[in-house]
Amino acid sequence: MKKVNVCLVGLSFGLEFVPIYMEHPDVGEVYVCEKNEALLKLAMERYSVPEDHCTTDIQTILDNPAIDAVHLVTPPATHAPLSIRVLEAGKHCGCTIPMGMSIDELKAIIAARKAAGKNYMFMETTIFQREFLYMKELYDSGKLGRLQYMSCAHYQDMEGWPEYWEGFPPLMHPTHAVAPCLQLAGHLPLRVYARGSGRINDRYAARYGCPYAFESAFITLQDSDVTIEMERFLYGVARSYSECFRIYGENMSFEWQQLAHEGPVLYTRTGALGMTSFQDGEKTTYHRGGEILEERIEVPDYADRLPEEIRHFTRTGVYNNKNTHLSFKQGGGHGGSHPHLVHEFVRSILEERPAVLDDIMGAYWTGTGICAHESAMQGGVVVDIPDFASMR
Repeated sequence: MKKVNVCLVGLSFGLEFVPIYMEHPDVGEVYVCEKNEALLKLAMERYSVPEDHCTTDIQTILDNPAIDAVHLVTPPATHAPLSIRVLEAGKHCGCTIPMGMSIDELKAIIAARKAAGKNYMFMETTIFQREFLYMKELYDSGKLGRLQYMSCAHYQDMEGWPEYWEGFPPLMHPTHAVAPCLQLAGHLPLRVYARGSGRINDRYAARYGCPYAFESAFITLQDSDVTIEMERFLYGVARSYSECFRIYGENMSFEWQQLAHEGPVLYTRTGALGMTSFQDGEKTTYHRGGEILEERIEVPDYADRLPEEIRHFTRTGVYNNKNTHLSFKQGGGHGGSHPHLVHEFVRSILEERPAVLDDIMGAYWTGTGICAHESAMQGGVVVDIPDFASMR
């Protein structure tokens, strides 16, 4: 059986993926590329990556005919230029979020992928996290019923992160929030209306020209009567981290937990009239409104969808309480999604098919945020999202 030789570029957050590739049964050789030599040494020592598979120069990776695919985990402004270089070198490309920093960059990546005839996978974690997989299961089974409304948010205080994040416009990087809702809806985004709110400090605001602490948006979908509400902040808001969504269906609804140690809440509309309450031990039934049952739930893990060799990575990884990284201190490991991302990337290459999250979906999801930020900066004008599907 053919195996895929992969290079991981960027070992700060990217170090998390090294052992997953090393243990994936369909991966042959694993290479790493990182400018920080201390991180390269860590990869060599901790995961036995051969010294001749480690480099600080990405061009040596692109020139190496033995490498089939490159997974980019680098700063946001590098994503589009590096993705294009990888594709033009004749290699499959997986790239962390966001796909690019402008609509023109998104279109350039699509053009490069078409010219290269290689795979591009947008490595968005949230549609492989256990909460989304659970919602998809409920929706596909018909238990949710008709979708009525969805809302999503990414709350994160990024004080202390690398300098290039300072003042980053909130909705320029939206996919941790909006991807689950767009994927569940199954309809492409059509247009968006957004507003900014509050203020960040002047130094941060000057870097990207965005003064807002918060940006919120409403998204209209093609051929659908469902609206998606999206919001995000990065600085100056007293709220702990959450990448969350709320799904409101005709029969069942799901709300993300407010606090990390709680479970999410599932609501069920039984169809019966009346609501029962207890006060001082006395039962009272009100015969107005439908009966709604509510319960906190434990979401299943879905590791059984993965090869046995990498199933344990849905619960464990490189980073933990003793070996911390800001993404994991704040984010809790992205819902067990990382081995699912790796598996989809590898299998899409071997099966010679587009990845579930290809360049077209990456462009729509990233582009929705770029257009939302544009709308907010113009005081709330409605902005049409480009027709990326016509570029397929």
